[in-house]
Amino acid sequence: MSLRHAVLGMLADEPGSGYDLLKRFERAMANVWPATQSQLYGELGKLEKAGLIHVHAEGPRGRKEYEITEAGLAELRHWLVEVEPSGPPRSAGLLRVYFLGSVSPEQARGYIATMAEQGEAREKRLAELEGTIDWGEDNQSLYGRLVLEWGKRFSAMQREWAEWAVKQIE
Repeated sequence: MSLRHAVLGMLADEPGSGYDLLKRFERAMANVWPATQSQLYGELGKLEKAGLIHVHAEGPRGRKEYEITEAGLAELRHWLVEVEPSGPPRSAGLLRVYFLGSVSPEQARGYIATMAEQGEAREKRLAELEGTIDWGEDNQSLYGRLVLEWGKRFSAMQREWAEWAVKQIE
């Protein structure tokens, strides 16, 4: 997945300024595909140049509100249904787990216990986030809830696995 498709997907839901999109990324996409301000604004420029979005409205202080074009919507739909996710899954954390035999059992347990703590902290953050969202009946709410639930379940699985793994090293 690319930032390009994340931005197109957000603009397919509703037009927005760079600031609006950045806030949506922070609120809804941080668990899936985080983006910095510089990355986002750079991508908006590329998408506009490619004709996939255009400036829908301009406001005070040069604020631009972007909207997806028909070409952008076609690109998003193509990516959604015709392009297989590519690249092997990678996890720097699990790569480290694979090589934990190079440290003491105590250090290995400590590392994996930290993974459990991270999973638990993410579970709590996502539960708090869920409570702050005013869910509607729109697509963004429906699919946003699905992604949030995946994040909660993945975090719980990470915590449970790490608790089990610590016991395996004892």
